[in-house]
Amino acid sequence: MAEIEKDAELADELFKAYKQLEQEIGKVVIGQKEVVRLLITSIFCGGHSLLVGVPGLAKTLLVHTIAESLGLDFNRIQFTPDLMPSDVLGAETLDADRNFRFIRGPIFSNVILADEINRTPPKTQSALLEAMQEGAVTIGGKNHVLDKPFFVLATQNPIEQEGTYPLPEAQLDRFMFMIKLEYPTMEEELDIIKQTTSSEEKTIEKVISKEQILSFQRLIKKIPVADNVFEYIVKLVHKTRPFTDHSSSVSNEYLEWGAGPRASQFLVQAAKCNALLKGKYSPDIEDVKEIAQPVLVHRIVRNFKAETEGKTEEILIKELL
Repeated sequence: MAEIEKDAELADELFKAYKQLEQEIGKVVIGQKEVVRLLITSIFCGGHSLLVGVPGLAKTLLVHTIAESLGLDFNRIQFTPDLMPSDVLGAETLDADRNFRFIRGPIFSNVILADEINRTPPKTQSALLEAMQEGAVTIGGKNHVLDKPFFVLATQNPIEQEGTYPLPEAQLDRFMFMIKLEYPTMEEELDIIKQTTSSEEKTIEKVISKEQILSFQRLIKKIPVADNVFEYIVKLVHKTRPFTDHSSSVSNEYLEWGAGPRASQFLVQAAKCNALLKGKYSPDIEDVKEIAQPVLVHRIVRNFKAETEGKTEEILIKELL
């Protein structure tokens, strides 16, 4: 009983922390409330996110501001065609006494902004994605554990595709969310211009600590989920798989491939966190529907018919829901 009360107190603490984070991030980042909510959700769930948006939408500022408000270390890696795995992970070098010494790469931080991840060859992409999956890197036969919490936000430019190396489906699947960043509204852009062209500087206060984030991650794993919510999630994921026992007419007509089991796992985790961010102690089907699109959008593959009819992944997910 005491443990349940303690978890309830921690859930209330998470809800208050989220409201404080929203307020603090809003000092610098105008608009993008849904993007902020999804990024915080993925951090609290221990997942990673892929952010897709055109240049100039303040992706770096957004991630840096979130890292500051969470009191986490932040590193930005600009991915280029000549970037090597050692430039990301680090390498062993000989010191003056001719002994090998490991020089840590930028991956050894809490929050990593992997800018334009599709600009670098698969060898370097996979080095980053291995660190995301394992929470550690192996150099020279030695295992180096990354500091927790560890969160990667990778970005992709959807416009310029020449000279890029698109992420394979298996690697995309490792990202909890794919978040599409839209242009600001006219009112938001007016506020952005006023704020960024003045001499006033905004100070970001640290809202929560690393220890609190790790305790929130443990709490989310303990949140109870009703059987009907579990069943809804599994049925939804199975509906995306064409020509199977539980596929839908939408997937049979417009999809080449559906989502795998990792989608079901992330839907459960994200729904739990989504409920907590709204002050609830357990998720319902509405919580699943609210986070279904960023979880599924990069896990379904459209066929030729969907492309010719202009059926985007977002439209197909809405039809599946």
